[in-house]
Amino acid sequence: MEDIEKVVHGYILNEFLPGEDPRELTDRTPLITGGILDSITTLKLVVFLEEHFGITVEAHEAGVEHLDSIGQIARLIAAKQQAA
Repeated sequence: MEDIEKVVHGYILNEFLPGEDPRELTDRTPLITGGILDSITTLKLVVFLEEHFGITVEAHEAGVEHLDSIGQIARLIAAKQQAA
């Protein structure tokens, strides 16, 4: 799961927080509720996750419950990969 977190961490830093200190973004940093992601950037993140990890994120999974932190995202991806 650590590799998943590293990939997602790098993507979020490069796409949504360029120039920010990487240490400020942890696996618990609130992404949606913290204002880092809005509806458009969340959709962009979902497209990246689906293409990079070969998963499908269902509409009901594309919200705060599953995508509000890197840790939550990594758990969602790992669960989908195990189920495949």
